[in-house]
Amino acid sequence: MIVGTAGHIDHGKSTLVRALTGVDTDRLPEEKARGISIELGYAYAALGTGEVLGFIDVPGHERFVHTMLAGATGIDCALLVVAADDGVMPQTREHFHILLLLGITTGVIALTKTDLVTKARVAEVERELRALLASTAWRDSPIFPVSSRTETGLEALRHFLSGCAQKQQRRAADAPFRLAVDRSFTLPGVGTVVTGTVHSGQVSVGSSVIIAPRGREVRVRGIHAQNRPAEVGNAGERCALNLAGIARDEVSRGDWVVAPEAALATDRFDARLTLLSDEPKPLRSGANLHVHCGAARVAARLVVLDDDVDAAHGDELAPGTNRLVQLILHQPIAAWHGDRFIVRDAAARRTMGGGTVLDPFAPARYRRSPERLAVLGALEAATPGAQLATLADQARFGVDLKRFARACAMRNLDPHVSPLALRRITTASIDFAIGNAHWCALQQGAIEALARFHQAHPDELGPDRARLKRMAFPRLDEGLGDALVADLIETGKVRRTGPWLHLPRHDIAPTAHERALLDNLLPHLLESPFDPPWVRDLAKMSARPEALVRTAMIRASKRGETFQIVRDLFYHPLAVRDLAAAANSLYQAEGEVRAAAFRDATGLGRKRAIQILEFFDRVGFTRRARDKHIVRADNLLALGAGQADADNRIAARPAQERRAS
Repeated sequence: MIVGTAGHIDHGKSTLVRALTGVDTDRLPEEKARGISIELGYAYAALGTGEVLGFIDVPGHERFVHTMLAGATGIDCALLVVAADDGVMPQTREHFHILLLLGITTGVIALTKTDLVTKARVAEVERELRALLASTAWRDSPIFPVSSRTETGLEALRHFLSGCAQKQQRRAADAPFRLAVDRSFTLPGVGTVVTGTVHSGQVSVGSSVIIAPRGREVRVRGIHAQNRPAEVGNAGERCALNLAGIARDEVSRGDWVVAPEAALATDRFDARLTLLSDEPKPLRSGANLHVHCGAARVAARLVVLDDDVDAAHGDELAPGTNRLVQLILHQPIAAWHGDRFIVRDAAARRTMGGGTVLDPFAPARYRRSPERLAVLGALEAATPGAQLATLADQARFGVDLKRFARACAMRNLDPHVSPLALRRITTASIDFAIGNAHWCALQQGAIEALARFHQAHPDELGPDRARLKRMAFPRLDEGLGDALVADLIETGKVRRTGPWLHLPRHDIAPTAHERALLDNLLPHLLESPFDPPWVRDLAKMSARPEALVRTAMIRASKRGETFQIVRDLFYHPLAVRDLAAAANSLYQAEGEVRAAAFRDATGLGRKRAIQILEFFDRVGFTRRARDKHIVRADNLLALGAGQADADNRIAARPAQERRAS
């Protein structure tokens, strides 16, 4: 169990920890010279059970509240220290509010310096403390009158803390590893060392971990857990990690050391924020704040999201109330769903409130839409299963399960998803859950969009998948859009001819006369596939009017039988497929496609190579970046494919059906 001290300056926090553990937590020369704590201090006490009790001693001065907050993250039990001679002081109240806002409900009060006052004064301060605790989760917390000098009451306090440790609920060991860094330093002959409290999971010597939000991957060379050498660090322990492959200045307080599957960085998050009741005025949208989350401190701007019918203004947070908000951070931090945070004023002089992170992947657009507010409401459900059930009911574009798991720092969602009547779409790149009603609505939207396209463009076979997505569901995830189209094709609701999508009843089939003409013309395109004849040459070969040949070739291109590269120049699909493969090979080897390299790889002239690459840009197979071309990772156009795109077929059946099969 990790115990964190709290309380006003000079109320005897460090002296009490030294009396309980024998360790002087004021290790810095300036702390000893000034007689006050400036930095976090650490001490450990062995329990009779073989376990070790860890103490984090925090500064009490108002100028070091940010340091106190860094130490308070991740503690299991708070030791609120109040001197009997002073009684409840400003930082007593501020530290106590911080503990409540961080959700720390296990606490004990040490009434120190009792040897300096009368019994009547001790009783008076106890009454003052009971009044402070009365309306909070701490109302039944014990108060121990103690003296660090005479050791009065220390044994009873030790016994209580030991009992708390025995009853302490274990943290989630099956979740991904997360350690909040509150100190980093270098040891000669050892290298970079970081310390912090393990919030979840476990880490072993030799493990690869990520420094978040920086995204730097490092290896754990050694571990000290609860001040002892160890092979494994577990949730709920204070750990020191020796990290290989990173310098001291590349990791600092506020960073996290996490398992790769939990790594994230965010510069905005949505949350439920509570403003303290003793704040003098409401907090409005646009207010500048300091946000403390984990051990990080960052400036931020507030945006109130939901409406409050009782407020004079809908975009303000009244004292003593809570609202859904978005915090826009001035620099990225790592934060996960359920993490607690504190907000202080722009000058960092007082604590104003605190809250709970709901979504670290907060959107910049549509953040106040009814749909978005419903999603945030779902994220406030008590369990992941309840959250997913409500989310799937609200989210018409589905729930990204990979992102959900990362945001919640969860390793395995299957037990939460399997009992739900949801459609789950899983490929190498995506893992989505969506309600069947939403899936059917999206499909119907795609069908209606195709019907409108056919009505507006009766001479065209249909759009490609990228264009259909823009028409029907522009906000839908690319991978989920692919799955939706694949399911429509598989069920026969939509047909695919070449790259074009169309309704089964829609066809621009050639007339018998045009078909006969094309059967004569198309083989000529393959005689020299990379340099086919122009329309005028095809007209001469077939002894037909040039206008008639041009019209037939254009109509054929709309059916995917040919591809029009430039005016009057058409390529056979097989030739386009080979040219696309050549461009992709160059991209895989070089990371780009340049005209000169493409010319050399295909044997084309420079002008023709440029025309082909411009065609690829136009149809979405590549995108141009100055004088180079990038093959789109999400390109949807199956160049040269005249048959069903079997490689892109994605299973999109209900979860129960897949399990049965």
